[in-house]
Amino acid sequence: MDLFESLKSKIDGKDLTIVFPEGEEPRILGAAARLVKENVLKPILLGNSDAINKIAEEKSFDISGIKIIDPKNYADFDAMVEKFVERRKGKNTKEQAETMLLDNNYFGTMLVYMDKADGMVSGAIHSTGDTVRPALQIVKTAPGNSRISGSFIVQKDDQRYMFADCAININPNAQELAEIAVQTAKTAKLFDIDPKVAMLSFSTKGSAKSDEVTKVAEATKIAHELAPDLALDGELQLDAAVVPSVGAQKAPGSKVAGHANVFVFPDLQSGNIGYKIAQRFGGFEAIGPVLQGLAKPISDLSRGCNEEDVYKSAILTAALAL
Repeated sequence: MDLFESLKSKIDGKDLTIVFPEGEEPRILGAAARLVKENVLKPILLGNSDAINKIAEEKSFDISGIKIIDPKNYADFDAMVEKFVERRKGKNTKEQAETMLLDNNYFGTMLVYMDKADGMVSGAIHSTGDTVRPALQIVKTAPGNSRISGSFIVQKDDQRYMFADCAININPNAQELAEIAVQTAKTAKLFDIDPKVAMLSFSTKGSAKSDEVTKVAEATKIAHELAPDLALDGELQLDAAVVPSVGAQKAPGSKVAGHANVFVFPDLQSGNIGYKIAQRFGGFEAIGPVLQGLAKPISDLSRGCNEEDVYKSAILTAALAL
């Protein structure tokens, strides 16, 4: 079954609500209208209602019945400010909170924290930092996670893979890389992928010597300690990870080499470049990033996203809320 048909069947009838802080952005409006038309989930749009309705009319989007909230005119704003100050534990004053919560990303994150929405999707016109910062300050990391990471679902036809970290951690150390691997394997299972995790490097099993290689080898050991039953191996070059004959030659006896479907990159630049090469040269669809390790589901869009990306990210986020 197609991934998104499978996810839609999982969230069907669950009455899940996703908040979109960028409610005045046409790509968001188009996706929200489609989600409502298909009865997939309930969107909440943040922004000026007159502006949103005008754009929807111009684009012929039917947003009737979609809840629109303008943070500047929110009836429960004072209660939200109080909750925010309490959550920040003295790091922000009431006056600071009042200003911060007029930022749609902070406001939307608070709706999720206060269980007035099941998840949030942002990033069509905001940077990753603008989406992640409120998430870390308000919903924070889930128990057992010291950090968050960003994974992409990369798929074409019947091929489906996970790439991480492609969005958050610039140069994770061995412990952090191991945690990213375990997080990504858990995400893969949610999206109907039986994870076989390759810890990627420019070396396979000691074929090269450097601090970068040592880091990945050490991360592999730590990941095995964190998740002993997980099919995971490293360090592996990409060809050894995906080509059975190369894997058998370079990493004989490995249960992952030649058959990997979850790829953990050693740093952000290689992960970000890697998924974009697959997308632009290989013709793969890249969906994400899915923010992993948060206590509640918040997803970050690429500013180059289209309406379809927004639609699919909303479905992914709703599935994570389960």
